[in-house]
Amino acid sequence: MRKALSIQPGKAAALFVDLQEEHRLDSRHLVDRFDAVIANVQRLQEAARAAGIRLVHSAYIVDLAAGRTKPFHPVLPDGTSAFSDAADPLTAICSEVAPVDGEALLIKSDASSFADGVAARLLGDLGVEWLFVSGVWSEACLAATVNDAVELGFRTILVKDACGSGSQAMHETAILNLANRLYGGAVTDTEGASRLMAGEAVDVWMVEGSVPLRFSYDNAAELYRQL
Repeated sequence: MRKALSIQPGKAAALFVDLQEEHRLDSRHLVDRFDAVIANVQRLQEAARAAGIRLVHSAYIVDLAAGRTKPFHPVLPDGTSAFSDAADPLTAICSEVAPVDGEALLIKSDASSFADGVAARLLGDLGVEWLFVSGVWSEACLAATVNDAVELGFRTILVKDACGSGSQAMHETAILNLANRLYGGAVTDTEGASRLMAGEAVDVWMVEGSVPLRFSYDNAAELYRQL
């Protein structure tokens, strides 16, 4: 349901998940409408910096030589990772949304940005209560990150139009699934998130009860629009 929400910017951080060049330049890993995602992330980052909110960035880098990959990790015939290989320059974060001025960059070899515990310790040390999250892919690394954030007790604000996946359908259904269990958090868009960062009260979507969004092929897009 929709509710008015305001937060204390001094208790907030913003986490940007895997906004890497391969998602717009590698034909195997293209994110649908990625340019729009990047543009919205730029707006979020500007709002966060203006409000003094801490920015944290994560990037998925697979180093097969380090021996830390999971069982069944996909490997190409030449022995390199099927995605996000450490030797691939396209694993770099897109320059428009890359870290600046000493902002934290977390290199991960797992879907979740919280997998190795570094992000949780960093945010905990900062006294973060509210965590704005955006990035890609919505049903994969973003979902794993959001689910872990909720489990760790961060009140997570999912910025739906600053996220993306391989298709709009993949993205929208992933956001709906996350929204169903976003306990303590909220779903909004870039405009709403930017206003929240500035200390304004904003009408957002917050989960009430158990799995309220019983979506179907026919109504998923409309339910997503209403979030």
